[in-house]
Formats: sequence, C-alpha cells, structure tokens
Amino acid sequence: MAIDTSTAPSTQAAPPAPQPHTPAPAPKLSSRDRLILFVLCAAQFMVALDFSVLNVALPVLGADLGMSQSALQWAVTAFALPSGGFLLLFGRTGDLFGRRRLFLAGLALFGLASLLATFAWDPASFLAGRALQGVGAAAIVPTGMSLLTTTFPEGPQRERALGISGTLLSLGFTVGMVLGGVLTDTLGWRSTMGLLTLFALIVLPLAPGLLPESRTPDRPRLDIPGAVTVTGGLLALIYALSTAAERGFGGTDVIVTLVAGVLLLAAFGYVESRTASPLVSLPMLGRRTVAWGNLGGLVTFSMMTTVVFVLTLYFQEILHLSAFETGLVFGVQGVLSVVAGVYAPKVIGRFGARRTLVGSLVGQGLFVAALLGIGEGGWSVYLATAAVSVASMFHLGAIVSYGVTVTSGVPDEEQGLATGLVTSTQQVGITIGIPLLGVLATTTTDLLAGTRTVLLIDAAVVLTTAGLISLGLRRTALRA
Repeated sequence: MAIDTSTAPSTQAAPPAPQPHTPAPAPKLSSRDRLILFVLCAAQFMVALDFSVLNVALPVLGADLGMSQSALQWAVTAFALPSGGFLLLFGRTGDLFGRRRLFLAGLALFGLASLLATFAWDPASFLAGRALQGVGAAAIVPTGMSLLTTTFPEGPQRERALGISGTLLSLGFTVGMVLGGVLTDTLGWRSTMGLLTLFALIVLPLAPGLLPESRTPDRPRLDIPGAVTVTGGLLALIYALSTAAERGFGGTDVIVTLVAGVLLLAAFGYVESRTASPLVSLPMLGRRTVAWGNLGGLVTFSMMTTVVFVLTLYFQEILHLSAFETGLVFGVQGVLSVVAGVYAPKVIGRFGARRTLVGSLVGQGLFVAALLGIGEGGWSVYLATAAVSVASMFHLGAIVSYGVTVTSGVPDEEQGLATGLVTSTQQVGITIGIPLLGVLATTTTDLLAGTRTVLLIDAAVVLTTAGLISLGLRRTALRA
C-alpha cells in the first residue's frame, strides 16, 4: 500500500538557527606591548597637555615676562604654528628614514624646548621655547601614531590601542586646564612648562629599548616641492586663523596670509599630481574611507574645542566661577572621556568603525544642542556640566572610530602617511575651531547670546557632517 508522505513528519534535521554575531575579544597584550603602548600614549598625552596647560597661566606669565595683553596670543600661536605646519612633512620623513629615530629626536627636542620655556628670561626666549616645542610635537605625533598602528595589527588590538590613545589625547587637553590653574596658583606659571620637561624625562629613557624601528622598504626621494608648499600653506593658514581669533578677519596680515595659505595648498595639490614620489598620495586621499574619516575627525575636534573655549568664558564671565572651579567642571568631562575610551573599541567591534563614527557625531551634536538651554542661573552649571560631559563621551567615540576608519586597509609602508593625515586633522581641527566660531562669542556685546549662537552653529555643523559621512561611507560599503 502506498504511503502518503505529504503529511508525514520529516526526519531531516532542521538547519541550526543563525546565531547573533559576537565580536571576538581582543587578544591580551603582552607585557612588552603594554610598555610600548605606555610610551607612545604618554608622549601623545604630553603633547595634548601642552595645548591647554598654559591657558589659565597666561595673565600671570604676561605680567612676569613683560608681555602685553595683545602679545599673549603668541604663547599659544608660537606652538600651534610649527606643530600643525610640519606634521605631514615629518610623517613622511619618518616613513622614509625611520619612525623610531624621528620620534626619539622629537622627544629630545620637546624636552629641551620645555626646559628653555621653564627658565625663559624674556618674551623672545619664551616664544622660542614654545616654537621649538611645536617642532618637537610635529615629529612626535605622526611618528608615534604610525608606530602604534604598525606595532598593533589591524583588528581588535589596534582598536584597543587607538581607544587608549584617543582617550589620553582628549584627557590631556582637559587635564591641562585643571592642572594649569592648580600649578599656577601654587608653584607659579613656570611649573606648567616644568611639568612637560618632567614628562619628556620619563618617556625618553624608556623609548629606545622598547620601540621597534620601522620605515618603508624602498627609499624614494623626499618630495621637496610638496614639503615646501604644504608646510608653507599650513603655516600661513594656521597663522591667519590664530591671529583672526584675536583681531578679527579684517587685518591686512590676516587676509594676506589666508590667501597665501590657500594658494600654497592649491599649488601643493598640483605638485603632488605631477611628482613620481609624492609627499601625499592623491589616490589615498581619493579613498572614501580616508576622505570621509578625516572630515569626521576635523569636525569633531574643531567643534568640541570651540565648545570648551566658549564654555570657559561662559563659566567665568557670566556665572563668575573661578579658574579652579571651571577646571573642576572640565575634570568631570575628562573622567567621562576616560570611560568612553574604555568602551569605544568594544562599540567599534560590535557595530563597526563607520557606524560608530556617524553615531558618535550625532550624539555629540545633540548634546551640544542641549547646551542652548544654559542661562544666568546657578542651575546652568549642572546642565552645562552634564551636557558637555556626555557630548565629550560621544566626541571620544568619534576620535577613535575616525582613526580606525582612516588607517584600516592601509599597508604598513603607507601607515606614516595615513597617520600623518589623521594627526594633521587633529592638530588643524584643534587650531581652527576657535578662530572660526569662538570669535562670534568674544566680539559680541552680549556674551550669553554670542555663546548660544556659537553652540547652535556648532551643533548644526556636527549633525550635518554626520549625515554627509553616513551617505559617503554607505556608498563605500555598497561598492565594496
């Protein structure tokens, strides 16, 4: 008799249900890897600290050295000019002639320059020390980042290392504001420069025996025309924007250097398209991940430094907090940034660097927008502290994820170039945000209204950028 099998139960086992993806845990770092990470991150932290530790001390410094109020901006600009202007050049030089060698030279120069600034006897000697610090920082930052990305392989280990590095970079800027006030009140302004000397003395003896040497396998010629045009262009651009922060954009020197900077950078693009061994590979800049990732980094750095700047004015001029109390507010921000740095690599492992970058920018923009609710009442301290701290957590996520986005898939021999772009973005972002937006708060007769205007534009820029990056990187994913 035939058996009807249409309703008979199947004896074939059903395929197993798909399991949710769980990112692989990052391999544990060896003791040597931890020491290497400590040296590289300590150097990055030292440079970040230098950006902000002197800010609170400027009035005392000026009175001691006989610097006028208008000249005090050069205490910051003298460092920012070479540190931003020479980054790409030193990043490529490290690729060709040895990253470890240039990193050590930068550390030694930074330490000696900090010592000169500590014992400066007049404005000229102090500004010379600051400028040499900037040159040392320009050698430390790109070579240190490329040593990190070549030491730790792409994947969970690199994401973890970049997370720690990004945390300390952001924390260094915040800690510098707190330490600057404490050290100036207790030991005097010279102790802020002495602290940097101490950092260099700790890191420099450890580095030679730990860091591996790395360079590109071939030895192409250094692109001298490209180096001259890009360095000159960045120096002119940073000078123009830094000077505009104090005097506005109407000055002749600002206009001339701004135009010169744009023309030199345009000439740099032309030179790079014609040379056989370019300083910057235009095909690399044409990669969507590199272009969109660096845009995200530029925006997150420039917009968050602007927020910190205008809130510093707001706390002291409107809410009448002391410099120390203002530093404590940003200390809360720094602690939460550390927490974000711990979890950022895990978030990237779960959702990917591209989604994390977009989501982090959205979070940063929304919580900056929440700052529009601040006013003149004492309760505004709590609102501002909470909003800027959470915005900084998202900011930290954007820092780590944009670094991963830009450097992923780049061969080791081009890591110095890729990380040079990453660090150039960081330095330029830190430099240009305040001149472009902060001036709107400092030149208005109503500081609270000016602060709100800056915060509104800031949030709009970050959210718009998040949308553009989402579209740009989505197309990359579809094409891949």
